[in-house]
Amino acid sequence: MTFRQLIKGSLFRFEDLKNAKNTSFWKVIVYLLGLSLILAIPSVYQALQVMDQIKTDSLKIVEKIPDFQIEDGEIKTTKPEKGFIYQTNSIILTFDPENKRTQEDIEKDLVGNYFSVGLLKKQAIVVLPDYGGVSSALFGDNVLKFSYAQEPLSGMTGDTLRSELKDLKIPIWTPLVMLAAGIYPSFINLFVTLVFAGFAGMIVAKLRLRRVKFFDCFKTIIFCATIPTILATIVLLFQPSFDSSILITFVSLFIFFRVINYFPKIELPTN
Repeated sequence: MTFRQLIKGSLFRFEDLKNAKNTSFWKVIVYLLGLSLILAIPSVYQALQVMDQIKTDSLKIVEKIPDFQIEDGEIKTTKPEKGFIYQTNSIILTFDPENKRTQEDIEKDLVGNYFSVGLLKKQAIVVLPDYGGVSSALFGDNVLKFSYAQEPLSGMTGDTLRSELKDLKIPIWTPLVMLAAGIYPSFINLFVTLVFAGFAGMIVAKLRLRRVKFFDCFKTIIFCATIPTILATIVLLFQPSFDSSILITFVSLFIFFRVINYFPKIELPTN
């Protein structure tokens, strides 16, 4: 049976999946990568929604930022201005030319999914949400500090900042980069999920006196995971907090238990 026929079988003819155990292991891993790609789509979609929200909120912030320039590494307003804190759906902005707030204050402003941004007297601070240590892993810390004495902020003014925020655009290649980055965690999660499902499937297969090895079950259950992966992807698009592992495990095993009937039986001695 060809690889293409196995893919069709994973969608329409489950009995054809009895031949999955004869497929080369590298082809099975490639197929698992394909399923991981599908499963990564919701996270990319959610990230793009967040970026769109940030773009919308940036346009609101533009209207609040007064005229200023950088002099001797410090922020100076054109007219006497008091500091303020402005909160949108995704950003908490602190504008503090009077040096009344500290980095610790900006960090404390971070709530839920918000980004906390502080334009303080001598430096700009961005505090990122640090889910599972992701920001710390990427940047070394979830608190990013930028000196006004160094590029690109040394020449920043109120006009240039407003112009940059108004012209902020998401590059067309961003979704592809996000999708490529999202494959890895999706692959690891799906791989671990299906390894455990493979062990469970092997135990049931042995109890039903079927002659199979673990890798036979593992390769088969990867193809059995096609429909549940697609279902999980659809659910995650609308319910990001949904635990897709449970759905994928149980539906994959349900399909696998149907395939078991086509595996060769263990011949027991008659005497």
